[in-house]
Amino acid sequence: MFEYAPAPESRSVVDLKPSYGLFIDGKFVDPADGSGFKSINPASEEVLAEVAEGGAQDVDRAVRAARRAYEKVWGPMPGRDRAKYLFRIARIIQERSRELAVLESLDNGKPIKESRDVDLPLVAAHFFYYAGWADKLPHAGFGPDPKPIGVAGQVIPWNFPLLMLAWKIAPALAAGNTVVLKPAETTPLTALLFAEICQQADLPAGVVNIVTGAGETGRALVEHDGVDKVAFTGSTDVGRAIARAVAGSRKKLTLELGGKAANIVFDDAPVDQAVEGIVNGIFFNQGHVCCAGSRLLIQESVADRVLESLKRRMAQLRVGDPLDKNTDIGAINSAAQLARIKELSDAGSAEGAERWSPPCELPDRGFWFAPTIFTGVTQAHRIAREEIFGPVLSVLTFRTPAEAVEKANNTPYGLSAGIWTEKGSRILWMADRLRAGVVWANTFNKFDPTSPFGGYKESGYGREGGRHGLEAYLNV
Repeated sequence: MFEYAPAPESRSVVDLKPSYGLFIDGKFVDPADGSGFKSINPASEEVLAEVAEGGAQDVDRAVRAARRAYEKVWGPMPGRDRAKYLFRIARIIQERSRELAVLESLDNGKPIKESRDVDLPLVAAHFFYYAGWADKLPHAGFGPDPKPIGVAGQVIPWNFPLLMLAWKIAPALAAGNTVVLKPAETTPLTALLFAEICQQADLPAGVVNIVTGAGETGRALVEHDGVDKVAFTGSTDVGRAIARAVAGSRKKLTLELGGKAANIVFDDAPVDQAVEGIVNGIFFNQGHVCCAGSRLLIQESVADRVLESLKRRMAQLRVGDPLDKNTDIGAINSAAQLARIKELSDAGSAEGAERWSPPCELPDRGFWFAPTIFTGVTQAHRIAREEIFGPVLSVLTFRTPAEAVEKANNTPYGLSAGIWTEKGSRILWMADRLRAGVVWANTFNKFDPTSPFGGYKESGYGREGGRHGLEAYLNV
């Protein structure tokens, strides 16, 4: 047996400051009331930095700065000039990608090979893509002369901090809007480094403002009268509260919320390829993915074979230091999320499902959960109905394509789905009947800035990415 030698990425590429202020009107400033919170490394519980906590007064300052920049600079600026700034930001992101990837893994807990090879290339690609649209908006299909909305208030989650920032900011700026962004309280550091990139790119003051804080900061931003557009990615419960808060106002709203995706494996699927897709679908980013394939539906005739292969593959997954290039599964993002995963997993066992995890030695410090699968799951189990947002897979079986569709759609969510089969006609038949915003065929968790992403039902409304992602930031 060959043993893996540690292959750590260096932390020295990141210049962590002891404390960070709010980024308002092109400068880092102190919060009005001087309050702050600590951002920690979930893999070790080490304090990384003290971060300012913005209040209502700080949000007001940021919105006013964004309004001035929109009316005097960014809104009137020709699209070709806005494009130059976006291209410049994209190039700086590429130049500083190693630094950003290490900081993302430190603050979030995800493996460095994911932040380095998935997140950062996609972040830069989104800015490049929307830079190309900035001077072509009349050709986007939204009328001959589409106009920006104004000031966009954006609230992003902790699972893909920098990628969600790119999904929100790049199309907003390309369309001529200005932005006030609130990153998640557990992962603010790459957003603050992005603020430095905005300074490095000489982005006009006030075009991008970043106000860190927790739920009350986000509430103040969503409810501020000076915000014209609200974009939120996060939990369904918070999304409902935001929808109620903006109801009856002039604000436009897009929501990208939870999911409980079905990954459907037919008897003619290439098993090894499907197993890799299953593993990528649920264990990528520790399962902290809204479109994770957290429900595995296997055709009965091949269920034993697929499960045997899946367990063999799971036994090869390496859990540990996110900065080790050999790591497959990193740390759970926070103690609160770990408690949620444990609660739902215990409920699965209590309700009669059979739990299995590969032999796995977890670190003593930090927040960790072993990759886990449940078999013998029914539609009535909580683990089949509720979003766990962790490395936990529920396995169900089916006999016919019609039964697979019925079980896959038996959820309040509708964000994504996966189909594994050699028959192209079956893929098209299934995709036409699955109530999911994104349907992958013989793959999973594949993203591209040119392709729209979003869901149905309790997974939200509106689309991000592609030409469709511009619509949310234009008066059309």
